[in-house]
Amino acid sequence: MYPLKFEPILKTVVWGGEKIAPYKEIETDQKHIGESWELSGVKGNESVVANGPLAGRTIASLVKDYKGELVGKHVYENTGDEFPLLIKFIDALSDLSIQVHPNDQLAAARHNGSKGKTEMWYVVAAEPGAHLLAGLTKSITPEEYAAKVADGTITDVLARHEVHPGDVFFLPAGRIHAICGGCFIAEIQQTSDITYRIYDYGRLGLDGKPREVHTELAKDAIDYKVYDNYRTEYTPQENEEVELVSCKYFTTSLYDLTLPFARDLSEIDSFMVVMCLDGSGTIQVDGEDVYVHQGETVLIPASADDVCFIPDDTMKLITSYIK
Repeated sequence: MYPLKFEPILKTVVWGGEKIAPYKEIETDQKHIGESWELSGVKGNESVVANGPLAGRTIASLVKDYKGELVGKHVYENTGDEFPLLIKFIDALSDLSIQVHPNDQLAAARHNGSKGKTEMWYVVAAEPGAHLLAGLTKSITPEEYAAKVADGTITDVLARHEVHPGDVFFLPAGRIHAICGGCFIAEIQQTSDITYRIYDYGRLGLDGKPREVHTELAKDAIDYKVYDNYRTEYTPQENEEVELVSCKYFTTSLYDLTLPFARDLSEIDSFMVVMCLDGSGTIQVDGEDVYVHQGETVLIPASADDVCFIPDDTMKLITSYIK
């Protein structure tokens, strides 16, 4: 198999901005595009191949047909026919709702065997003073949480983080969070669309009606512990692989390249998703070339033995696979 590109799935939302279309060099009449689902196995939102002889096929049909050859033997044994990661670009013109996601156990019990949602954010761009919310600043009880949602003071106990390009946040299931206005983010997460909306500032949806909140459902999903640091610290390096996050659901690395970089893939027994965050160049996989530019995402099949990232001038990539 060769490297695959997919048609982006654009989502119009009340908080959406205007950056995604020009960033990705696509033409669209849609307004308030807040999310571009780059690679999705979520039922009803399954990505479609855009290049090569498999063009028009869904990711679900490919996983079903190619199994471990596409996603990796151990990955297929654990996740079956569902592609296990959901990859997005997110453009927040205004604040998203304050929310939390359940873990695997709670999601399975409540949502017909669904997966939970652990995720991470890489800040691609940020307006001056832009911030996001992640984690608690003080320990509260479930009862105190419910009271603060009811009286509108829940933000008083949430950690506020000013952000800049290159900032990384790991968000295990259970951590309260919100992307806020002025943030443009690459998101890697488990394949799950289960979100418990805790608080939405009394905002109306695009249909003019109040948006649903899930205050009680969220109560049992929240991790009420306070942690020392909610940012993911790393040291940027040019022309090296810099691991950002490694957990049971994904391992994500950053490549900031001015020179070609070759990587052996024969030992990871997993697909690799490559998001081009800046610049352009060639991704060469087992002698097959695919050209990428800023805003594009490529899936390298697990059957690949090696990859070489070849920048035109500069190229910034993040890659994700499953250990």
